[in-house]
Amino acid sequence: MSKITYILTPLSLAALIAGAVQAQTSGSTSNDAGPYHVSQTFHVGGEGGWDYLTVDPEHKLLYVPRSTHTMVLDATTGKSVADIPGQKRNHGVAIVPGAGRGFITDGEDASVVIFDLKTYAVLGKVKVAEDADGITYDPASGKVLLVCGDAGVMVPIAPDVDPKTGKADVAVELGGKPESFVADGQGKAYINLEDKDQIAVVDTKTMKVLNKWPIAPGGSPVGLGIDRVRRRLYVGCRKPQKLIVMSADDGKILADLPIGAGVDVTHFEGDAFASCRDGTLAVARETAPGKFEIVQNVSTPKGARTMGIDATTHTVYLPTAEFGPPAQGQTRPSAKPGSFMIVVVSPSGT
Repeated sequence: MSKITYILTPLSLAALIAGAVQAQTSGSTSNDAGPYHVSQTFHVGGEGGWDYLTVDPEHKLLYVPRSTHTMVLDATTGKSVADIPGQKRNHGVAIVPGAGRGFITDGEDASVVIFDLKTYAVLGKVKVAEDADGITYDPASGKVLLVCGDAGVMVPIAPDVDPKTGKADVAVELGGKPESFVADGQGKAYINLEDKDQIAVVDTKTMKVLNKWPIAPGGSPVGLGIDRVRRRLYVGCRKPQKLIVMSADDGKILADLPIGAGVDVTHFEGDAFASCRDGTLAVARETAPGKFEIVQNVSTPKGARTMGIDATTHTVYLPTAEFGPPAQGQTRPSAKPGSFMIVVVSPSGT
């Protein structure tokens, strides 16, 4: 995940303005015919960048890291429920209802902030490794797992760790820079190694690296989703711009599909989704056994390159903002202050 998540690569000013105009209209819908549509836009505002968005489908909440604080939003209205302070450069949130805790990665502080799921009070933090990034809870190991890009490791943490004096478990050396990852719930984690063009397979019970699978014809893997039933991995690649479909059992490449520029997050919930900063949300589907297709490219505002999905409704939430000319001394367009928003993409008919 890039260090400043609200900065885009150079685009024409006209394209940026067009994207901002599109984003300003709440309830606007995509012109694309297909199974999904932009149903509404939450104009949230507030300061800070953004990164991975986490959905709590049971309580209909969105956890949104904003660099130095983490916003908790009502998933039906976009209204603020709470704001968790005390981070330096956050990236992702994992919630563990059984422990009553949430966990926030802070890349700059090389730590994980632990908070109470009921009161949202910060309970403390656990030191991990530099560039703490993606995070999830793995029921097979009973551990919260996170990856640290610059350190090249995956770190396990016990959900009941003492947030004042406790420590993380021994880190797993990955031999490359991890970006995003998924756990299959059966004892394996699959991790993008962006600098190696590989997927690392880790046994989450022994915490050992089992395999490293090449992703060619894809490259620069950043997004990763998993179909746990059919055992498919969906790998979002930037160079070239492809969605690689891979067997989660043996690493066999099953398909490579074209997607937009600047993919950052890939998810699977009924369909596979790849969110791209160029203003497209690719929707992929296994239309027949072993046959995969992009069934829709939903038009979204520019910069909507990360997302979270409600597993019960298949509603997609994409954070972005309005963008203006580069700030003084910069070459990339910058987010307009207070323009942060959540774009909601819903299944057609809802």
